[in-house]
Amino acid sequence: MRCGIYREDVLQSNGTFKRVQRCVVLGPAGSLSERAAWKVFQPHLDRVNADLKLPPKSGKTLEQFVQEWRSNVAVNLKGSTTRAAESHLRAHIIPKLGSLSLTEINTKTVQGFVAYLATGGRSRKTVENVLLTLSSILRVAKAWDYACGNFSLADITLPREGIKKEQRCFTDEEAGKIIAAAPEPFSTILAVTAVLGLRIGEVLALRVSDLDFARKVIRVRQSVDSATRLPQAVKSQASSADVPMPTQLETRLRAHLLKHDGKSELLFANRKGRPFSANKLREKQLHPLLVKLGIPRGGFHSMRHGAASSLLADGATPAVVQKQLRHSDPRITLGIYGHVVGNQQRDAVEHRSARIAQYGVN
Repeated sequence: MRCGIYREDVLQSNGTFKRVQRCVVLGPAGSLSERAAWKVFQPHLDRVNADLKLPPKSGKTLEQFVQEWRSNVAVNLKGSTTRAAESHLRAHIIPKLGSLSLTEINTKTVQGFVAYLATGGRSRKTVENVLLTLSSILRVAKAWDYACGNFSLADITLPREGIKKEQRCFTDEEAGKIIAAAPEPFSTILAVTAVLGLRIGEVLALRVSDLDFARKVIRVRQSVDSATRLPQAVKSQASSADVPMPTQLETRLRAHLLKHDGKSELLFANRKGRPFSANKLREKQLHPLLVKLGIPRGGFHSMRHGAASSLLADGATPAVVQKQLRHSDPRITLGIYGHVVGNQQRDAVEHRSARIAQYGVN
């Protein structure tokens, strides 16, 4: 007898697929040639392939799977990552897509979801962040062998870029005035942030042991979570690095250590020995200080932007700035600070402009 053997994925009651082997009797070998047997067998293969393209609309809903994701995946993520994902789920994903089965969430469905987000006046960046959360959750569902629709971020048409706002950057003059007018230890916190371009969470998580005066470097190894004020890992692997300690900053840090009570391993700690709250420092100290000095409002990240912009304007290469800011990808550095006009670029344009003007003289 001639038989055809194939495998197909069968949807189980719990929403997962199980691969099952099938055997079909095609006919006697004596009266059925191999070519004729393939012709009889082909409709069975066509049916299986068609089922793969059109998954059955059953199984778990997105909202049901999110509960599993929260219990098994979200608990292992950084606090800030989980809070961002929960915000996307609560405000956008669950209300719009939560009742759909995982198999119904395909490229067409997600494109409609993008249109809904865009018409609500949300920026392209916000839409991208929401989609990344959705994509990450569905990727886990597929890895767990749940039946899922076919959806790829590459096939989604995103809303057009809006008019980008220039990043607020404190100039070196502004940073100097702010640091000079701030009380201690806030002044030293600002100096570390402005001079080195560290993230405020990284500055507040610095330990006394992270200062290496012999090598004149500062080790960046942890960051304070803005919500819990607990030390955690830095943003990425590239963020964990040593940064140079300039002479002026070394003098300031040595003076700060003379007043350090030694009760906490943190370089900057409040009266209870805990990390300072970045939000309170911003609201209670930085913003009132800016008003007093007549400097336009900006946050701690404006110090970081200012450090990068100043380095680029002074002629530092994007590679050097990327290493100082510890971006994981040079495209991040260029994407944020590509607008900065450095001295070399300015000189080149000035020289060409003068040459054109010279030739234009009668």
